[in-house]
Amino acid sequence: MGMSVTISEASDTDAEQILKLQYLCYQSEAELYGDYSIEPLTQTLDSLKAELAAGSVLVARLGTEVVASVRGTVDAAATARIGKLIVHPRMQRHGLGGRLLEAIERRLAEGGVAKRFELFSGHRSESNLQLYRKHGYAPVSTQRVDDRLTVVTLSKDAQAEAYVASA
Repeated sequence: MGMSVTISEASDTDAEQILKLQYLCYQSEAELYGDYSIEPLTQTLDSLKAELAAGSVLVARLGTEVVASVRGTVDAAATARIGKLIVHPRMQRHGLGGRLLEAIERRLAEGGVAKRFELFSGHRSESNLQLYRKHGYAPVSTQRVDDRLTVVTLSKDAQAEAYVASA
């Protein structure tokens, strides 16, 4: 029978698996926008380890394999920035991305630290945008990067999530 997926805080020992998974997951984004020089595909292991030290990074494991990950930080204005939500292609469309998004929101909102959540996606990444809308995010701005890419920033208030953390 199958194993269940567990979500926990990432450690330095997870960095290499996260980076390999990130590289795999962002291939489809690079293809969608015709740009294989995007930051998730060029990020170094040292840079990822710095992110592990500076913010909150969660991983989802199937046994010992890291099959999903997400990162977040909270700035001085209490805005939590969530990024690089990745799920192994074979694990997509089973609710894992949503579970991980909810877990990072709870983590960043603990003790009332985050008052607002913010994330972004490319305008053509419809499955990502659909996931974020399903979880209460609404577009707040767009920024045209070039002819191929417009970045959509989405946000929602953390107060609306207070009942989830206490449930």
